[in-house]
Amino acid sequence: MDQPLRLLLVEDDEDDALLILRALGRGGFRPDALRVDSAATLRAALDDGEWDVVITDHNLPGFDSTEVLAIVRGHNADLPVIIVSGSIGEDIAVAAMKAGAHDYILKDSLARLAPAIERELRDAETRRAHRQARETIEHMAYHDALTGLANRYALEHRIRQALDDFAHGHAHALLYIDLDQFKIVNDTCGHVAGDEMLRQIATLLKGPIRSADTLARLGGDEFGVLLQDCPVAQARRIGEHILERIRDFRFSWQGKTFNLGTSIGMVMLDRPGLTLADVLRQADMACYAAKDKGRNRVQLYLPDDAELRQRHGEMEWVNRINQALESNRLTLHHQRIVALNGSSPPAGREFLLRLREADEQRLILPGTFIPAAERYGLMPAIDRWVVANCLAHLSACRPAGISCDGELAFINLSGATLSDESFLDYVQRQLDRHGFPAENLCFEITETAAIANLNHALAFIDGVRSLGCRVALDDFGAGLSSFTYLKTLNADYLKIDGAFVRDMLDDPMDAAIVEAVNTIGHVAGLQTIAEFVESEAILSRLADIGVDYAQGYGIHRPAPLPEP
Repeated sequence: MDQPLRLLLVEDDEDDALLILRALGRGGFRPDALRVDSAATLRAALDDGEWDVVITDHNLPGFDSTEVLAIVRGHNADLPVIIVSGSIGEDIAVAAMKAGAHDYILKDSLARLAPAIERELRDAETRRAHRQARETIEHMAYHDALTGLANRYALEHRIRQALDDFAHGHAHALLYIDLDQFKIVNDTCGHVAGDEMLRQIATLLKGPIRSADTLARLGGDEFGVLLQDCPVAQARRIGEHILERIRDFRFSWQGKTFNLGTSIGMVMLDRPGLTLADVLRQADMACYAAKDKGRNRVQLYLPDDAELRQRHGEMEWVNRINQALESNRLTLHHQRIVALNGSSPPAGREFLLRLREADEQRLILPGTFIPAAERYGLMPAIDRWVVANCLAHLSACRPAGISCDGELAFINLSGATLSDESFLDYVQRQLDRHGFPAENLCFEITETAAIANLNHALAFIDGVRSLGCRVALDDFGAGLSSFTYLKTLNADYLKIDGAFVRDMLDDPMDAAIVEAVNTIGHVAGLQTIAEFVESEAILSRLADIGVDYAQGYGIHRPAPLPEP
């Protein structure tokens, strides 16, 4: 064995130094040694070179091994230090080991030196491996594996520190960046392309970021930037610069080129009492508002912004609705529809949605949560749940002997479902699964949704009618300009807006509107249904006018579905 050894020898006696080198040579080492004999030369050697081991005498002119240990530890805590001395008491040896010496060897026992160094080199390699593993783990804990940026955990840690800084007169800003159209890249080219694009975006985002700031990937296509000591105007300029860079960016993959955009929510960390949860929630709210306003913009969160408070409430409902879908906490009620003047079929039921609170103690009406579901794209999933559960109930009624044959089942649909091209196939599968006659199923769509999505509404109506289902135009009369669309919308029923029905006995204008809608509906070949019928007197008046059906609290209050 002729193992090279980078040796830093702290020794004032040349003869003793030579004895040490000879002992190492006999032990199989080929030392490349530098001898120093003072604190100054020791520090210089540590600064200028890389060493495998330090061997030091205990007693040196002007300093001893205790100071050597302190100097070495201050430079490199992992560098082994072995004390070689002509004489050293047991108490001194113990103190030296406690101070960080790895071994002590008497000069008349130098045969022990080579094995001691070999052992220390192995131990040092193990320590280096452990340190590298620890550093790797720490890096992984604070960094995103895909982009190499800081991760959510690291950003949250620094936000907490920034919030603490506010008490000392510092104010910071957080930018919450959500890429637009990223899903198109993933869906079109696959996740490998999406990952490469995120890496390129990460590099792109570093441009406007100052060295003191923190850029992090939060997950998916979301990034965050903590801007240190940054006033609002400067933070906005940085945000606008980020928007511009992403707007000008073109991602190319296998001959395809994609343009991207982004929405940025901005929060100033300049108010007392803010918590990490407050900051992240406010940034998320501001980012959603930026998307709602057309994307590619920076939206600053302001505490007194009523619009942002509304968004926050809706976003909380999004989570509650998703949880309700996952845990089956949606439920159906029904309200009977009765025939007037011998109309056929003789009766029907409208199926109405409710949401049960997690504690099962309270039912929430749809007017509370449907606006959030509509804004954030949850209505198609809710509509499918209603169709499946309504048909499941009706199919279970027959063997249980509950009379529902010949009744029409009315189900409300959202405007978003009108443009869901897969919805018709879903309805057909549910009809087949439950063996329910399509002609007894009627879908209600509001006149405003139909007119706002006219082409989709026409295609939808033709589609469900081709399955054998029927269609009702709901809340008709609220927009009188929609009368002209009755020639186009090939529906079966016209539901007269209850706002006119409720006061028709006291308000001549409301009565005239009810009569007009009923007349026009009949001319168009539709049967009419009056909503919000709350008294026998209104029911009688509707029959006199010639309305075909009626529903409302005066006939039947919404009730839970009967157990089949």
